[in-house]
Amino acid sequence: MPTSPYSPAQAAREAIASRLDEMRRDAGISGLELAVRCGWHKSKTSRIARARTAPSDADIRAWCAACGAEDRAADLIAASRTAESMYVHWQRIHRDGMRRVHERTVPLYERTTHFRVYASNLVPGMLQTAGYATGLLRAITTFQGTPDDVAEAVRVRLERSRVVHEGHHRFAVLVEEAVLHYRVCGEPALAEQLRHLRRVMTRPNVSFGVIPFGARRTVWPLEAFYAFDEERVAVETLTAEVNITEPGEIGTYLRAFAELSRSAVYGAAARERLAQALGTLRS
Repeated sequence: MPTSPYSPAQAAREAIASRLDEMRRDAGISGLELAVRCGWHKSKTSRIARARTAPSDADIRAWCAACGAEDRAADLIAASRTAESMYVHWQRIHRDGMRRVHERTVPLYERTTHFRVYASNLVPGMLQTAGYATGLLRAITTFQGTPDDVAEAVRVRLERSRVVHEGHHRFAVLVEEAVLHYRVCGEPALAEQLRHLRRVMTRPNVSFGVIPFGARRTVWPLEAFYAFDEERVAVETLTAEVNITEPGEIGTYLRAFAELSRSAVYGAAARERLAQALGTLRS
């Protein structure tokens, strides 16, 4: 069964902390002495060594200098940056609005051959219409209190979605049935979104499955996740995106996807679920 998406990010942070604390012990100095040499409070040394506080580049340089191991700083900084990129807070990456983060992911979408997407709460981004995306991104902007560039972000999101219609990309998409009913936008926009899903699911490169409310499950509902080939899995939580690149962890998510696929309905049965959702709308 899938492990927590926080585990690989936390494990990477703990590995950095362990290497730093081992360096201190090899230097034969106490945590207090290291704090004095670095010019910070002793509690900071403890927080870094216990992976409670992520060290900055400057912290790592100071720590290495205090231990007489300046030559190890560059490798540790690189490893720390990799660890931090695994768990990125939405407010951090949206601090200048959402357009740029969409632009940064375009190369990843363009080079991915096989997308496997599980959505428990929203229509996946590459299948969203302009109206649905606008309602969603405006709600996120309001909730996070980040700069409003919704119109530009929607434009870039739709441009990024060209991969569904261009090139040799394959899409296996699973949505929980509740996704078809959540009002993240106005009813007319939701109706158009559902009609769009009905059209796009007929494409030969798209497999679209709906996991019914009453399906017998071997995997419980999970956080939404996007698998990009076997290169990366992006897991979306309320506060952050967790990027998984460790092969074993990726394999676990792909195994969960395969199990979830067995609970889904496809073709005419999936279209019927879409029709039922449309029937609850006034538009």
